[in-house]
Amino acid sequence: MTKLARSILVVDDSKAILVVMQAILNELDVPNVTTCLDAQDALNKVKAHPYAFDAVFTDLNMPNMDGMELIRHLGELHYPGAIVIISEMNSKIIDLAADLARKNNVHLIGNIAKPVQLNQVYTLLQKLEYLACHTEKPTEPISETQLLHAISHNEITPFYQPKINRTNNKVESVEVLARIVTAAQGAIFLPERFICVAEDLDLINLITFQLFEKATGDFSEIKTRLGYKLKLAFNLSPCQLEDLSCPDKLALILHLNQLTPSEIILEITEQHALSSSAQLETLNRLRMRGFGISLDDFGTGFTNVQQLKTLPFTEVKIDRTLISNIESDLFSQVIVSSLVNIAIQDDLTIVAEGIERVEELEYLDRFKEHILMQGFLISRPKGKTEFIRWAQSWLHMVSLNSHSRR
Repeated sequence: MTKLARSILVVDDSKAILVVMQAILNELDVPNVTTCLDAQDALNKVKAHPYAFDAVFTDLNMPNMDGMELIRHLGELHYPGAIVIISEMNSKIIDLAADLARKNNVHLIGNIAKPVQLNQVYTLLQKLEYLACHTEKPTEPISETQLLHAISHNEITPFYQPKINRTNNKVESVEVLARIVTAAQGAIFLPERFICVAEDLDLINLITFQLFEKATGDFSEIKTRLGYKLKLAFNLSPCQLEDLSCPDKLALILHLNQLTPSEIILEITEQHALSSSAQLETLNRLRMRGFGISLDDFGTGFTNVQQLKTLPFTEVKIDRTLISNIESDLFSQVIVSSLVNIAIQDDLTIVAEGIERVEELEYLDRFKEHILMQGFLISRPKGKTEFIRWAQSWLHMVSLNSHSRR
């Protein structure tokens, strides 16, 4: 369950809290637990071994160095793990603490109220495991030869996953997800097996444009079969924004397939900060051409609220780490509510991705006028034919439910 939470550092000036946290983490099978009564001592331990701890659980109110100062110093050290605050916090403090953490380039994933409960810690360890999946490579990547074979044999294949508007239950947009489908064995390789290889070999643009061309070709049929207008969303990595010719290449493919940029959303992952002048110039040029720009995986990276207001995003996708167990997670509830308020002010679309449980969907439905829903609970990614079949069945079900309520 917590196999990725191998080592936790707990910082609190209360011996009683440290004893309780040690007992809870031992109960949850975390093999290595280190405790500190002093924040400076904890910081020294991280300085000596920056990669030794998967997460730091810290109190806020401590003598000498407090928790917020510790978090700032961890950011200066580029500490790669997650941070959890052990403190009762009201919503404004949670919101500000999370934003400051992003400005300091650290991953604040939640807070635990005192007295500490085992189920609170369990939920955060699940978040930690999911967050680690974004940064570790748990599956064996394919070889360079396999990737080159897939590209040369046209095996890069678009799969489709819908974003649903729960006010009318229509498919608002469809995300294109890359797969390699081998012609010989019919095996399907997921992106974590080949995207990192493509980036290392500088082949990511080739894969993207091959995928883009196929999906834009499919899109006309998808729109026709669904019977109304919707948008198509593609993933771009921040390194692709370094290519200043990217907007021209994408626009050309659209033109050849009789599509317009206003029908396309480009999803940029949030794991790495957008900072170079080339990235920002490409981002701006894409928006000038009419493409929608989505900030993907919000919650796993370092984009703060101010950047959401200054960069030309039209959509923000809330990462699964903030959606998981949101019905009982005050920290996630506050962040999502804050994002909804920003969306209303700045005309942003919000997408909750990774919805896998009915309880999560039911909680998020209170924001359904402002949040699109996406996740396995609604539909797993599917090939074109299977997706069209699913979408028609979904719309038929929606129509029947609509008639039954009249």
